Amino acid sequence: MKQMLITFIIAIVFLSQTTCAQNQKNDTNNKQIETGADQISNLLPQLKGKSVGVFANQTAVIGKTHLVDSLVRLGVNIKVIFGPEHGFRGKADAGEHVDNNIDAKTGIQVISLYGNHKKPTAADVKNIDILIFDVQDVGVRFYTFISSLEYMMEAAIENNKPLIILDRPNPNGFYVDGPVLENEFKSFVGMQPVPIVYGMTIGEYAKMLLGEKWLSPSTMKMYKPSLINVIALNNYDHNSLYTLPINPSPNLKEMESIYIYPSTCFFEGTILSEGRGTEKPFQIFGHPNLPNTLFSFTPKPNDGAKSSKCFNQTCYGWNLSGTKESVLKKLNKQIQIKYLIEAYNLFPGKDSFFLKNNFFNKLAGNDKLMQQIKSGTSEAEIRKSWEPELIKFKAIRKKYLLYPDFN
Repeated sequence: MKQMLITFIIAIVFLSQTTCAQNQKNDTNNKQIETGADQISNLLPQLKGKSVGVFANQTAVIGKTHLVDSLVRLGVNIKVIFGPEHGFRGKADAGEHVDNNIDAKTGIQVISLYGNHKKPTAADVKNIDILIFDVQDVGVRFYTFISSLEYMMEAAIENNKPLIILDRPNPNGFYVDGPVLENEFKSFVGMQPVPIVYGMTIGEYAKMLLGEKWLSPSTMKMYKPSLINVIALNNYDHNSLYTLPINPSPNLKEMESIYIYPSTCFFEGTILSEGRGTEKPFQIFGHPNLPNTLFSFTPKPNDGAKSSKCFNQTCYGWNLSGTKESVLKKLNKQIQIKYLIEAYNLFPGKDSFFLKNNFFNKLAGNDKLMQQIKSGTSEAEIRKSWEPELIKFKAIRKKYLLYPDFN
């Protein structure tokens, strides 16, 4: 009788939520894409009678209802929530410190896994029986959620706690491109030897971390296959152009920004504004010292960017915004570095173009790209220099795909 009641509740939840789901069809076969979280009926039996820890942010939804809110409503005992960069409800700026807190809606403790505390400690998971990871990624190496995934996997294995990864589509999962990270440039914005656009979902990436033994050696010694489980997507493939129903972070407000982000995030490592404080972050970029004949804009503080470069200054640069279709055509399934080359060539104070903290090299995953830009290497030659490592990565990637690949 109790099981029938739970099934009835699930049905009601889904009837109310699936009508709210938007833009989640696989445009190659017109079927509704089901995320791991959508398959809550597969998840609930694994959570019965367990104390649960959830790593999530605002993107962890079933329709328009947050996964945590749905699980609480269904009587799941969630003991702790772990929040990534931008916080559990996704309102913090990039890099902003987020303290541990109590979630106002559910009263559940939230532990921030960003800053100096990126990995759950033994104390954090002491009273947890099982962990869930559910975050919408954008498929770009320096977007930090795959780094958080790696730390969560290590914490689960080291503390013998099962981890369920609820897979979600990769909006940039239809190509692979960019320089492959070199080990000496590892950081939280790039922890493994993958290109900037790696063409894998969170679930596939997790499989690769395990299969290639890229977690720490001490962790891999403790690994048991039963500890990491992926609830895979239904009706998804790598030709899908998936439109995110919720912004994954404050400055990726539109799909156009998500598509352009792999190309223009490089400007975070330069003196130029990358468009924070405008309505088109990462689609707009420039600087006051560039020629005033270029596109002009004035970045100002806003909820997604309380502090950033060039605020309240008229900047001159580029506006790559347009329709989803025009932006995709402009990018042509590649990281476009021509804007970086052109900005450097036009900038009058070349010694100050790249920030002195070498953040640009962390984003690039090497120190070669900066030197290539400085020495006037052509775009074609730069792209050619990526090819040997890209070929190696693509062969590795193929081994861990859970869904049909792009051509």
